[in-house]
Amino acid sequence: MQPRFSFAALMFGAVLVACSQSGEQPAAQQSARAPTPATTKDVPAGAYTIDLSHASLLFRVNHLGFSNYTARFKRFDAQLQFDPQNLASSRLSVTVDARSLETDFPDPAKLDFNAELLGEQWLNAAQFPEITWRSSSVAVTGANEMRASGDLTLRGVSKPVALDVTFNGGYAGHPMDPHARIGFSARGALNRSDFGISYGVPEPGSTMGVSDRVEIIIEAEFSGPPLASAAQ
Repeated sequence: MQPRFSFAALMFGAVLVACSQSGEQPAAQQSARAPTPATTKDVPAGAYTIDLSHASLLFRVNHLGFSNYTARFKRFDAQLQFDPQNLASSRLSVTVDARSLETDFPDPAKLDFNAELLGEQWLNAAQFPEITWRSSSVAVTGANEMRASGDLTLRGVSKPVALDVTFNGGYAGHPMDPHARIGFSARGALNRSDFGISYGVPEPGSTMGVSDRVEIIIEAEFSGPPLASAAQ
C-alpha cells in the first residue's frame, strides 16, 4: 500500500518541525537525518509497485521542426519484479489509461486539444482505452544502466519498443518510509505510424507536420518490501 502523503513532503515537514523546536542546526547534522540512497546491494529483491506521487510519463514529438511538443499521461500503473544482484532478471509490466492524456492546452474553451488527440485519427481512445508495455528481456549495458526490451500495445497493435533505463539507486527503508524505495529514469522512442497513427506525418524531406518519431520520457520511484523491523 502506497504512503498517503508524498515522502518528500513528509521529510520537508520533519525538517521544519525540528528547526522550529530546537533552532536551525548545522547542515552536517541535518543531512545526517535524511535518508541516504543505499548501494545496490542494500536494496532487497522482490515485488515493487510504482509510487504515482513520484512518477511521470511524458512523450514528445517534433512540431514543424520548430519545437519538441511535450504532453503527458496522468493515470498509469506499473508492477516491477526487481533483483539488484541480477538486474537482467528484472521484469516490468505497465498499463496506461489513454484517456488520461493531458496536453495542458492553454485555452480548452477554444479548442479541446485533449479530445482532438484522443480522437480516431490519433489515439482512438474510445476504442482502445488501454496502452500496455510488457518487458521481455533486460540487458545490462553499464554501471546501473540497462536496456529493457518489451512489447508495446497501442491502438490494438503490438510492436517491440525498447527503453534505455538508468537505476538511480534506492534504500531498504527509513523510519518515515518503512518500505524499500528505488528510482529509475528511462527513455525510449517509437514511430507512431507503426501503430496506425500516420495523420500529420511530414512528407519525406519535410518537417511540415508532426514527426513520426515519438520520444518517451519516464521518471519513476517504486515502493517495495518492508523494512525487516517493520515486517516483524
